[in-house]
This record gives sequence, C-alpha cells and structure tokens, in this order.
Amino acid sequence: MSRSSDDRLRVFTLNCWGLKYVSSNRRERVEAIAQVLAGSDYDIIALQELWVFADYEHVRETVSKKLPYSKFFYSGALGAGLAIFSRFPILAATIHPYSLNGSPIDVLAGDWFVGKAAASVLIVHPVLGQTQIFNTHLFAMGGDEGPDHFKAHRLVNAWEFAKLARQAAEVGRYVIATGDFNSVPTAPPMAIIREHAQLNDAWTDSHKHVRAPSGVIPSPIDAIHMYGVTADSPLNSYSAGKPLESYARKYQGKRLDYILYRGPSRPPASDRTPRLHCLDTKVAFTEDVPGTNYSYSDHFGVEATFEITLPGADVTDPEQTHIPAPANMHVTTAPTTVDPLLETVQTAQSFVLPSMSNPNPIPRSTLSPESITSTLRSLTARYRYAVSRARYHLSIFIGCIALLLVLTTSSAWVPNSWISPIYMLLTIFLAWLATTMLYIGFIYGKWEVNALTNIIEELEIYRASLDDRQGGGTGQWHGHQLDRQILAR
Repeated sequence: MSRSSDDRLRVFTLNCWGLKYVSSNRRERVEAIAQVLAGSDYDIIALQELWVFADYEHVRETVSKKLPYSKFFYSGALGAGLAIFSRFPILAATIHPYSLNGSPIDVLAGDWFVGKAAASVLIVHPVLGQTQIFNTHLFAMGGDEGPDHFKAHRLVNAWEFAKLARQAAEVGRYVIATGDFNSVPTAPPMAIIREHAQLNDAWTDSHKHVRAPSGVIPSPIDAIHMYGVTADSPLNSYSAGKPLESYARKYQGKRLDYILYRGPSRPPASDRTPRLHCLDTKVAFTEDVPGTNYSYSDHFGVEATFEITLPGADVTDPEQTHIPAPANMHVTTAPTTVDPLLETVQTAQSFVLPSMSNPNPIPRSTLSPESITSTLRSLTARYRYAVSRARYHLSIFIGCIALLLVLTTSSAWVPNSWISPIYMLLTIFLAWLATTMLYIGFIYGKWEVNALTNIIEELEIYRASLDDRQGGGTGQWHGHQLDRQILAR
C-alpha cells in the first residue's frame, strides 16, 4: 500500500519480546523487525518489550526516513519497554506507571521491576489536530481463568488506563490506544476499558461478521485471520507445543494485542467533527524471519487502517470541519545577520495548542453493573489476600529475629571452632531473610493495600454516583464502606 494520505491513518503494534539475556535470538529478530517496518507505510508504530535502548536506537535509525519522530519511555528499575514512532510531529510525551505491578518477591515474573505503565505521545495530525497515542503493556501474571485475587493487578491497570484515555477525549482529542493488554476480548479488563473510556476495538469493528467457534475448533491460520490471535499460536515458533488454557485451545491461541480508538467527547465535538472509521485490521508478522526457523517475536503484530470521514464535507478543508482540539502552526521569521545587504531569513515552525474545556464532564457512557461488581469482587479478594500475605511475611520476619537472638546468645557457648563459620553464614542468611520479609511484609504490603483501597473506593464512589444519576440510590458514599464490606466477607 502506498504512503497514507491525510484522510487515512495506518497504525501498527507489536510486542517484540526483547528481554536482554533472556529472549532467544533477540538481536537478529529486532534487526529483522526494523527492516520490515522500514519498508512499511505505517503512520504510527507502537512497540512493547523493547527493553534495550540500543535496540530502540537501531529501530529508530532504520525507520527514521518515514517516521522521523519517536519516543522511548523509562519506568521502573529496568525500563517500561515501550516506544512510539510517528510520521507526525510529537508535541508532548508522558508516562503513567501503574500503581500495582506485581510484587518485588516475584522475581521471575519481573513485572514489578520493569514498572508496567501507560505511555502516550501527543501528535499533530493535519486533519484531526491533537491526537493522543497510547502504548501500554498490562500486568501479565495470573491469566484470565485463575482465582480472583490473581486478576486484581491487571484490573487496576485497566481502570487507570481507561481514565487516562477518557480524560484525553474529554479535552477534545482523538485517542488511539495500542499495546499488549494481556487480556482476551471477553475479560473484565477489556470491558472496563471499552465501557469507561468508550474505546472501540478496531478488530471487532472490521470483523463484525465473525462469530465465536461452536463445536469445531478452527485451524491455526483461520484463528489468526478470523479471531485475531496474536499469542500462544501453534504457528509461532516460540509458543508451539505450549500447554494452553481452555480458552486458548478453543481459539488456537489468544488475542491479547489491540488497537483501540475513539473520537473526542461530545461536547466539545460536534456534528462537523470528522470521524475515525476502521476500514481493515490484520494480524502481521505471522511468518518466520527470512532464512531462519524462528518467528519475529513470541507475539504476532496487529495493523489497522483508519479512514477519516465526514459525510457531505471535505475533511481536509478546515473551513468545513470543527476540530475540538486543533494544533495551529505558528511560523516565525528572523534575520540571521545584521548587514541588510547580506540578510537572510530563517523560518521556524511551532504549534499553538488552544485549550478546550469540556462543558459536559460526565459522559453518558458508564461502566455496566456487571463490570463494576466483578471488578470489586476481584479487588476485595486481592485486598484480603494482600493483608494475609503481609502478615505471613511479617511472621517470618519475627521468626528470623527470634532465631538471630538465639544464635547470638548461644554462640558464646559453642566450644568447637569449626562451627563458627556455620554460625556466621546462618546469621547472614537470617539477617538477609529478615530484612527482605520486613520490606515485603510491611513496606510493599502497605503499598499494595493502600493502592487497592484507593481503587476500590474510587469504584464505590463511581457506583454511588451512577445510582444517584439513575435514581436508584442516594448518590452518597461513606468513607468506612470499604472496611465494612471486607470485614463482612
């Protein structure tokens, strides 16, 4: 396909699986990914798990002729692994680390150390004006079929992400959200994001005729083309032969990677505001890297083509459209010398972003009662689990201190010198374990409980406000509601 015009927008997302020292064939795969992207016609590219900055630099240099603007995001101790490349100027960038990302004791999972986050850039589109591009990677551990307390951190991520996307739309911006959401389409995190942020799923919008498999399991290739499978596919060299959950067996894999989109809230949008319409979506990077027997990543990528439309109007004509959050170009000229005979003029371009207030701060769209209830159930289960686990770790801490006191007092009566090194090593180990358990049980334990309390109370207030608006309740919320709810269960 040729280079996109101003009334078309091509977006691509891919989890690159670029963990240093861990991911197989990382350098070769990143180089191959960069080469394919350089030959593509994408306007926006969002990559996840691009952990190594040198890999980002390589991709940036390779695609820079077509996508001259880019941003690499930092978060946590090891980096967010998120990067965005754009054909359009980037005016601002921000990153929102999620308040819960697993536990520091889950070293193998690693989510806590990398600082999972929602990254975004604000770009200037020639038709849409200010457009917010989000790139995220939600908490991975737990899956969609485990106990409720395993799902809680990803639900917190989804709620925080939905609020960010919704806020961007409320100030008049178009929103495109991409990433690895680690959730299948029917999972509660995706329901929160779709309902609260009013984000449309590009794949669903362009595959409305596709129905869920009934009885007959699709072939792996059909599952990719029909259901948008991007992870755990038998056709991926890194997941072939992997034991699958029941959902993944039914669909020959999972759809975990998404391109979501929406227009500005109404108001400030109006009937003359251009609309984003998804023309087509495809799963990409499904073949092996040329000349090898391995895939580009352990995920497949997703691409979407959008059309910018407004019935009865030319969207490229500013006189016929209303852009709620425009980006007006400001051109300045200045002489580069003081000699009038030799004077040359230098032109500089900048953008002016008019502020836009939202006269309707409460959109009509709301979370469904089912989504609120299931989310609160998982969060309260996690709350109780977090309190119990914190007490368990603190009990280990107290036990270690008691043993240290016993070792310290008994060492004076140890007659044999060969036992002294054993005592020393045991003392060092117990001191390390006590310190770790104190940190996990008290510092992180309080951190997790406080973060869960914030989200639970936000949702309780949100539910109370919905009851008030729908005439089904008082609309009032009491600060001790959480304590009563949890203690009663």
